[in-house]
Amino acid sequence: MKTKTPGASIRTGTGADDLRQAFLDNLVCALGRLPSHATSHDHYLALALTVRDHVMERGVKSFERGDTQQIRRVAYLSAEFLPGPHLGNHLLNLGLTGTADKALDGLGIDLDQVLAQEQEPGLGNGGLGRLASCYLDSLATVGVQSVGYGIRYEFGIFDQTIRDGWQVEVTDKWLHGGNPWEVYRPGAVQEVKFGGHTEVVTDAAGRSRVHWVPAIVVRGEAYDTPISGFDSDTCALMRLWKSEAVESFDFEAFNHGDYDRAVEQKVASENLSKVLYPNDELHRGKELRLKQQYFFTSCALQDMLRIQSLRGSPPDSFHRNWAVQLNDTHPAIAVAELMRLLVDVHALEWDAAWSVTRATLSYTNHTLLPEALERWPVDMLGGLLPRHLEIIYEINAHFLDEVRAAFPGDDERLARLSLIDESGLRYVRMANLACVGSQTVNGVAELHSELLRQTVLVDFAALWPDKFTNVTNGVTPRRFVALANPGLGKLLTKTAGKSWPGDLDKLRKIEPHTDDPRFRSEWREVKLSNKRQLAALIAERTGIEVAPESLFDVQVKRIHEYKRQHLNLLHVLTLYLRLKRDPKADIPARTFIFGGKAAPGYFLAKRIIRLATAASDLINNDRDVAGRIKVVFFPDFNVRNAQSIYPAADLSEQVSLAGMEASGTGNMKMSLNGALTIGTLDGANVEIREAVGAENFFLFGLNAGEVVALKRGGYRPRDRYDSDPLLREVIDFIGSGALGGDVDLFQPLVANLLDHDPYLLLADYRGYLNAQQRVSELWMDPEAWTRASILNTARMGRFSSDRSIRDYCQRVWNVNIKKQKK
Repeated sequence: MKTKTPGASIRTGTGADDLRQAFLDNLVCALGRLPSHATSHDHYLALALTVRDHVMERGVKSFERGDTQQIRRVAYLSAEFLPGPHLGNHLLNLGLTGTADKALDGLGIDLDQVLAQEQEPGLGNGGLGRLASCYLDSLATVGVQSVGYGIRYEFGIFDQTIRDGWQVEVTDKWLHGGNPWEVYRPGAVQEVKFGGHTEVVTDAAGRSRVHWVPAIVVRGEAYDTPISGFDSDTCALMRLWKSEAVESFDFEAFNHGDYDRAVEQKVASENLSKVLYPNDELHRGKELRLKQQYFFTSCALQDMLRIQSLRGSPPDSFHRNWAVQLNDTHPAIAVAELMRLLVDVHALEWDAAWSVTRATLSYTNHTLLPEALERWPVDMLGGLLPRHLEIIYEINAHFLDEVRAAFPGDDERLARLSLIDESGLRYVRMANLACVGSQTVNGVAELHSELLRQTVLVDFAALWPDKFTNVTNGVTPRRFVALANPGLGKLLTKTAGKSWPGDLDKLRKIEPHTDDPRFRSEWREVKLSNKRQLAALIAERTGIEVAPESLFDVQVKRIHEYKRQHLNLLHVLTLYLRLKRDPKADIPARTFIFGGKAAPGYFLAKRIIRLATAASDLINNDRDVAGRIKVVFFPDFNVRNAQSIYPAADLSEQVSLAGMEASGTGNMKMSLNGALTIGTLDGANVEIREAVGAENFFLFGLNAGEVVALKRGGYRPRDRYDSDPLLREVIDFIGSGALGGDVDLFQPLVANLLDHDPYLLLADYRGYLNAQQRVSELWMDPEAWTRASILNTARMGRFSSDRSIRDYCQRVWNVNIKKQKK
């Protein structure tokens, strides 16, 4: 057997012998460990370094091709990335999983144990960061030269533990054991300014220029993590920035005995990249978030201009070399920063710089909630970024002239479109800035994009209808099926061929097998095996024993009122009360699995978690319902845990209020793994239902138009409570003290539902119960359920993130795809 490619060193040979030798070399030479003394963590580090060599070699060659061919690169600016554990994904993408298993087996080392050692980088809150990482995977897979720019948070999203039923946040020390995937790039260091003042100076050509005199300068240090593509010679790069002081130690202060002041600047500078999303309830927290956003955005744009210069391209051709995507409003300050760099640093005239800026930047909106569109107080932004406020004022002046020309005399429209909110305390509207400074604005699902045009961005859509488009989100099938669900992956490969992970439309080949009893039997066995594995993990993490044969009803995502985990819990408790009244009721066995993190300061979200854990304590210990229903709150939901949960789900709960969820991606991951969805016509649920077939989707609830009409008509949730005995019973039960033993514990939730119910749980309650009854009826027909499960997977090809990236290339970035296969 050929062990390595011609010209390859042992370091990048693809045979088991070469991989084994490279692993041993790294163990001894890179880590200084004798094989006989090495720990499992040492084995992980050595294998990670070995695999990194393969990825780096691919990355260097792909970037060399980009420089030679002057390819337009994509820069994806995101405050969050949630890549998940790297090692298993790289082995899969490189086709080295079997080789690594054989290489380690020859040394008596178990690959699964090695994979379990990896710490997950918690550099995001949830869907936004996971989407960004899916897109880097797909950019590499489809062959697009790309860099994902973000922050190297020292402490990421907190680890979640459950103590006495409550969420407890634990520091995420993801860098504690080292990070073998990253490479420090001292040549890419950038300086970022804050505060101070501006002054007008005359340059060498006699032209007036604005000079920013900062109060503070911070260094941005680059750390690169390569992202491999599946069956592709292209490699993406995740470049994360760490903040450091320009002068980290004041030697004079130290010599005078002022030890605190000696390191004061270092501490203040490092705070910028210390923690993901600091609490912004206080002024200082808001200020730190703005500084974080500007920090990584400025580092990214300066880095792109540095690379531009190395390629020998002038600044006025920046837009021909880079397509920059703003992932939500967090990097929206890029509009002003790119203008500053082009005008103040590279001496372009304003109009030329504005043309370059608008041809470079594009903006993805991720929310329909007006309150979630970022705004910064004018005084705060001006204090931290005085030059940028001047630029924003000038952009606004030109823009409002354009609005006046298009809509003469419409002062109300002018006020709504202005980059500055003048209605009270003056704010800079970052979504408005992103819309004005971008060539394209996109939503992330067909419904979401249409609602954007009709609601929060309606005035911009009226002004520039051609600027708006849709790119429905997608997920990578490599991580969330091939890696997370190897049993299903093997069945799909046997039936649809081995190339399906890179061409998800090929899953259609399994559709003719839906009526094959043998294939359905194999399908059910794969699902049952996944459920057994999850049941074992649940027992290990929570001490709760669940039956793998029961229906696994799963809702795992960030805990938020609009995602309506408490609607799910109303159903759980309704079932419980029904079984207490009628123990012989014809209800199939169900295991309800919840998971997700609540923001540390989100009072009601934490109460929802407490309601789930209280329901779990009560129901799981009630002998009257033993074997009928179980409730589990799975702690610390993250990418690694998701890879165990998604493949085991039978029912996917996607019950957000219509018009609230931009897209969702958990809905895609579970459906792709054969779960049936119960959901509203919200976000990408609409497109999933169209794709898999209405008969294979449990629909309920008000649609977006009905939600608006009900609220406008004066919705009174207490009327629903008064008129529905079943609803009244379950609400009263929650408020009775039977859950958690404290009558006051859930009164805030009850009061919110009865007096406000902003997300219309009570209006959708009966429809939800009816849909859940249809779930139970279909579950009791295993052959029909299995058929629907197979069709869900077979018809999910359009929800690959590879398709999303191709859409971006065509509709937004104007980038040609020329996939380089390995």
